[in-house]
Amino acid sequence: MPDDGPWATLRDHLVDRLPVPSARVDAMLAEGRIVDHDGPLGPDAPFVPRSVIWFHRDLPDEAPVPFDLDVVHRDEEIVVVDKPHFLATIPRGRHVRETALVRLRHQLGLPMLSPAHRLDRVTAGLVLFVVEPARRGTYQNLFRDRRVAKAYEAIAPYDPALALPRVVRSRIVKERGVVTAQEVPGEPNAETLVELVEVRDGADPPARARYRLTPRTGRTHQLRVHMSSLGLPLLGDPFYPEVRDVPLDDFRAPLQLLARELAFPDPRTGEERRFTSRRTLQAWDDPTGWEAGV
Repeated sequence: MPDDGPWATLRDHLVDRLPVPSARVDAMLAEGRIVDHDGPLGPDAPFVPRSVIWFHRDLPDEAPVPFDLDVVHRDEEIVVVDKPHFLATIPRGRHVRETALVRLRHQLGLPMLSPAHRLDRVTAGLVLFVVEPARRGTYQNLFRDRRVAKAYEAIAPYDPALALPRVVRSRIVKERGVVTAQEVPGEPNAETLVELVEVRDGADPPARARYRLTPRTGRTHQLRVHMSSLGLPLLGDPFYPEVRDVPLDDFRAPLQLLARELAFPDPRTGEERRFTSRRTLQAWDDPTGWEAGV
């Protein structure tokens, strides 16, 4: 609570402060959903300057994501999962229940499970979770110290004039509240190795290729930004090169980006641990079906 104010009751302050109807505040107080150190607070609870209260915000209506998580590995310390497209890694904004973290906590009975890193909601592939919070920092430090080897698979247009493989370096920034990241002048902070794996010619759908992308850094949307800057925007990308409005319940044409490989030294033994996604990218395996969903 603030240091002072004109409110006689906690209810009056919350009505002014929270972006919800006053009737919702009244209902939460009546249901005992707003608490302090001593327990639930009632409708007549006084406003107490600098006090602390807790409540869970109402969950948004969420479109169920009709794809399953695949547990690749599980032991007493970590869980590695193969995340589908359209499922966010952690609760954020309009995605709470329909996230990999919440699903896994319920499915595996691991209420303290937490992610060591994240994938974009629209990206599929491998994500590492840590069972005990006390060990999370150990695994996060592997990513911070660039001791985790990650490789991605992507489907994008084919340009025979573009020499590959090549290393793309640039400075990428993402401002809070802006959905896309931008390349700006300055010292590079993002580096990606782009390799051509296979080309598929055709007129309908047009020629496209399968690429192996190896990020040397981990900037937001780095792979998508770098491929777009090469003139090879990833198929199904709703942000690059232009932002497209795609409804959250439209699952027809997923972004063709897959976190294929994840490898790191075991923090306890130093032994190399390596995991590989079993998923495939639809625009390569079923190009006609993928095009029909665009």
